[in-house]
Amino acid sequence: MTAIVEERRESIKEIVTDILEIDPDEVTETSLFKEEHDADSLRAIEILAALEKTFNIVIDQSELSRMVNLRGVYEVVSGAAGW
Repeated sequence: MTAIVEERRESIKEIVTDILEIDPDEVTETSLFKEEHDADSLRAIEILAALEKTFNIVIDQSELSRMVNLRGVYEVVSGAAGW
């Protein structure tokens, strides 16, 4: 993994953990936001909006269904950003 990819992943993780108010050590690439971290749909929209602002991208709300864990968020963001 390149340094730039690692940096983007860290940035995404930071946004997610800030909004969900959880310790970064508690979240893994595959831990489920809703089931394991008590995220609700409002938090999911907050995450989407923060990612759009941070990376200057547009994410379709239909992508929220894929954004259930960090891996899904990385895939959606990288797709929207064209990484």
